Amino acid sequence: MSTIDSSRTAPREAGRADTAVRVGTIVFAVGAVATLATLTPFLIGADALPRAVYLLSVLMPLGLAVLIGGVVATARGQRRSVPD
Repeated sequence: MSTIDSSRTAPREAGRADTAVRVGTIVFAVGAVATLATLTPFLIGADALPRAVYLLSVLMPLGLAVLIGGVVATARGQRRSVPD
């Protein structure tokens, strides 16, 4: 059984991947809140929200894409550092 030594991963790649995961998580959360905010008026029978709130809902899949990209980059960086 082998262990992953993160000290061999290039710090530049690891830093970018970690930053992408953090940014993706924040963008996803903002998009999720905007999506819930846009659905609430329909469920309670109130007037619709401004168009800007609906456009913020697009951040949810965008944040998910950035998050997945960061996770893949982290995994690829760790995979390269494991000796055979």
